[in-house]
Amino acid sequence: MLNARATKRYLRSSPRKMRLVIDLIRGKSAQQAIATLKFSTKSAAKDAEMVLRSAISNVLEKALAANERVDEGKLYVSKVYVNQGPTAKRISPAPMGRAYRIRKRSHHLTIEVSVVK
Repeated sequence: MLNARATKRYLRSSPRKMRLVIDLIRGKSAQQAIATLKFSTKSAAKDAEMVLRSAISNVLEKALAANERVDEGKLYVSKVYVNQGPTAKRISPAPMGRAYRIRKRSHHLTIEVSVVK
């Protein structure tokens, strides 16, 4: 079975926000997933679409190297997951000489695309 993955690391939004978007495309066909992400109102959908297109391109390149023909209509999203990246810690001034801690989260997005047999 032919499959390939694409990863984008250190994306600057919380993993929780990205999980809302990737739950929409898990298990769908590649073309349907692109359409879903293209018309999503979430800003994380742009990054997810970019990674998905990269994964599709990786599958097609892998098939070309192996002298196989792959129909783009037969591709589907087999695995999608988000791992937490490093958290940048910042300080915000607060009343009476105190300080509040601000956590700027990041994540790593991985999408794997496979060919339906």
